[in-house]
Amino acid sequence: MKVLFKAKPKTTIAGLLTEFFGEAQSWRETNDNLEPLVELIRLIRPLKIKNIQTVDLQEAISFLKENYSCRKQLSIYLKEILKDKKFNKILSDAAILQDVDFIFEVKKRIFAKFLPYQPQKDTLEYVLNQVFYLANDGIWINKIPLNQLVELYDLLKFKSIYVSTEPNSVLSELFVAMHLITQRISGRAMETDVIKMVPEFDYIESPFSAFENELFLIKDRIRSSNTHYITSDDLSYAQLLVLHKQCEEFVEKAFDNISKYGISLRVNQNLLKIRQQLKRLKFLISLLVVDKEKDKKENGIVLASRLIKFNCYKNNVRKFIGESTQLISYEITQHTAKTGENYITEGRNEYFKMFRTALGGGFIVGILCIVKVLLSKAEASYFGHAFLYSMNYAIGFIAIYLLGFTLATKQPAMTASALIKALEDGVLKQGRDAEKYKAFAILFARVFRSQFIAFVGNVIMAFPVSLLGIWLIDYFLHYNIAATKWESLLVDLSPIHSLAIFHAAIAGIFLFLSGIITGSVANRDKHNQVYFRIAEHPFLKRNLGKTRTLKLAKVYEKRWAGIISNFWFGVFMGSTASIGLFLGLNLDIRHISFASGNLALGLYGANYTVSNSMLLWGIFGIGIIGLVNFIISFSLSMGLAFRSRAISLYELRFVTISIWNHFKSSPVSFFFPTEKKDKSVVVENYLHVEDSK
Repeated sequence: MKVLFKAKPKTTIAGLLTEFFGEAQSWRETNDNLEPLVELIRLIRPLKIKNIQTVDLQEAISFLKENYSCRKQLSIYLKEILKDKKFNKILSDAAILQDVDFIFEVKKRIFAKFLPYQPQKDTLEYVLNQVFYLANDGIWINKIPLNQLVELYDLLKFKSIYVSTEPNSVLSELFVAMHLITQRISGRAMETDVIKMVPEFDYIESPFSAFENELFLIKDRIRSSNTHYITSDDLSYAQLLVLHKQCEEFVEKAFDNISKYGISLRVNQNLLKIRQQLKRLKFLISLLVVDKEKDKKENGIVLASRLIKFNCYKNNVRKFIGESTQLISYEITQHTAKTGENYITEGRNEYFKMFRTALGGGFIVGILCIVKVLLSKAEASYFGHAFLYSMNYAIGFIAIYLLGFTLATKQPAMTASALIKALEDGVLKQGRDAEKYKAFAILFARVFRSQFIAFVGNVIMAFPVSLLGIWLIDYFLHYNIAATKWESLLVDLSPIHSLAIFHAAIAGIFLFLSGIITGSVANRDKHNQVYFRIAEHPFLKRNLGKTRTLKLAKVYEKRWAGIISNFWFGVFMGSTASIGLFLGLNLDIRHISFASGNLALGLYGANYTVSNSMLLWGIFGIGIIGLVNFIISFSLSMGLAFRSRAISLYELRFVTISIWNHFKSSPVSFFFPTEKKDKSVVVENYLHVEDSK
């Protein structure tokens, strides 16, 4: 009668090997032939993977050396399990993007995390899924010393992978995988949207086709030879590496051209897949090379460990999202960095110009506050109010943008990218690191004071405009529009009597998203050549004339991304409260400029008869709301900018220390322009570096 063996919790490796592969040979009687291997790996697998230096197999090696019977039975067992197992799909597919549809790929990987796909039992993938089923198994396998693996290889008498090229042999599976990958690369690299990214290759023979042809010739030679491998000094191998390098240059050139042509998520995924496939091919080609006899063993061992690693990482979601979004986020933040430079004041003239434009923004915000109170009195559904509020905000924000005014909290999402660009820029990297961080701190002080004066301009203008507006309505129409809402208007400003801080954080998230939308739309339009298509539109040129059509194209290129961004920012701001009511959640937004206007409306609605504590908390709340708006939007934007440029967050430690030291030495510079031009040459060089390129 067959029994399913269950290893005891305290079973040792020696005990388990004896139980399964000793004289009783229990492995032949188990219902599940993979059970002995699963239990053996369970005992070898470290309990804690993090910070582990090596995984020692000496106990198992010593036992096998002393026990010939166990060693022989284990060798037979492993060879039976691995015999004729197909694994070309692992090499061609595992840990490589399978679909250029980003959302579909994410969903597929997440689903596979909880309910893994199980291949046919005649494949090596099935064996690896059952034995190395933990995501971190690929990590500790790489921690096993090579000399121990070589010793196990010899003890268990594994055959060289170069003994045969017959079907189902190791080399045959390698060839099948290489054939699949090269075919896929060639087809994907010839897609129209991909070729458009590299016009430099238009009149050059495709390196992918040449690589494919050369690889086929080498494969035929290996199949027909007696040794079934090539050496590193083989001329065909050298030529293959040259062609592989050209293929890599094709992909890198496409990524370098993002700043010129933009990029869509689909094209980004295509290029990433080609890059991953080229990297996989480089690894597979290296397995065909043998210079010394020991290379045969080591190549076989490397192949086995990589198969485990690839299979473990095939459903990695975090790495996939990171790779897929990094270049897109870089291009988005690149646009916002260039825009953000306009929000960093340099001298007194720019400082007070920012103040004047902020006053203009505050003027429009004051009007929006009054209009919103009027719209709240309309008989409408949740959707109706969401639509009305959204259009009120959207029209107002677009007006502020087109008139060249400033809405203070729109700046952090832009200036954060400019700061990170400064940190990575070569101009700031001259000299010692301390100088780099000092220059960054000076630039941050400029950014902070620019936000400060913009806050001041918005707040001190929104208050009197709202107050004047509600007074005029009351004077001419004899109707105090805030008479029934004054208490909620004031209470909502208090950080202790309401969720003002939480609601300000929501507004900060929307400010961050509006910055993302700006860069995303600009990138999309660049990739789709919208500016050029408008400028060369035959109908427009015939009816408007070439000059006017060109002007229209320039206006679109300069303004459209900002218009769309402000429109959606208005929709986010206007619909949040209605969505909260619909869901039964206390959701709303608090924005410093609107908080100032609402304070004025609340005071007038109460006929100025409010308690001192309510007034003080309202005034204090305005400052807190502005600070939270700034911190949330700026932090999220900084995080995205750090990730998009692959800068370690560890840098934040030095940046923070440098900013604090600069604040202690010159606190006034964080609120008012104090530096002389000759004291900030490095920062000025950065601000103008784009013009010199």
